[in-house]
Amino acid sequence: MLTIAIQKSGRLHDDSIKILKEAGIYIDNGKDQLKTTASNFPLEVLYLRNGDIPQYLRDGVVDMAIIGENLIIEKGEDLEVVQKLGFSKCRVSIAIPKEREFQGLEELQGKKIATSYPNTVKNYLAEKGITADLHQISGSVEIAPSIGLADAIVDIVSSGSTLFKNNLKEVQQILKSEAVIAVSPKISTENNQILDKLLFRIQSVLKARTSKYVLLNAPNDKLNKIIEILPGMKSPTVLPLAKEGWSSLHSVINEETFWEVIDELKANGAEGILICPIEKMVL
Repeated sequence: MLTIAIQKSGRLHDDSIKILKEAGIYIDNGKDQLKTTASNFPLEVLYLRNGDIPQYLRDGVVDMAIIGENLIIEKGEDLEVVQKLGFSKCRVSIAIPKEREFQGLEELQGKKIATSYPNTVKNYLAEKGITADLHQISGSVEIAPSIGLADAIVDIVSSGSTLFKNNLKEVQQILKSEAVIAVSPKISTENNQILDKLLFRIQSVLKARTSKYVLLNAPNDKLNKIIEILPGMKSPTVLPLAKEGWSSLHSVINEETFWEVIDELKANGAEGILICPIEKMVL
């Protein structure tokens, strides 16, 4: 049975459970239960403290984990990341008190910086030629400047509201992060085969999230141009309509270019465009 570690609470926990459910894996766990199994897939789930997960992977206690990329950079650069998941996005940034002007990284030379990510900060500042006095804090980093513990902080930023509430402002982004799947170096051959099946399901879900199914009508004399715009997975499906001289086209559009493609389709004679979400997309 494959063992997966998931953050025991918070947004990353919720998003992790959601993608497993969308991949057809059902987990029934009671309140405060830290270990459970899926009812329809050979998967055991451990709900763990986020900061402990890299070591669990390293020791082979769990075979895989859904974890923040920022934590892999901080504590698990030796661990293999096999899939980026595109959710729970955030950034690790430098923040200072609102009333201070920020003149550049040089002003952090010799200053005190509070953070929960000392390795990340140390490596970043070293690349920039900055030497600072780092204070490692677990949680509540934002309070450090107001109590005189630090001149600046480095922490995870999502919306920025927590910084705002603590009279801080973001001045420099160090890195971007999202949820990833990391794998233990000690995973067995048998469990690696189960992992491949799980990854196949998750990749189908992720592909569907970034794609839209499109149906449209077009005059036959403009089909070639519209087909150029709509390549689809291989090529669009073209079906004749009852109305002579017209056809219906079915295809898939990537979310990133969706509106540009729709505008181009309309400009080239497409009508009756219908857009549908895709639940799964198996390539």
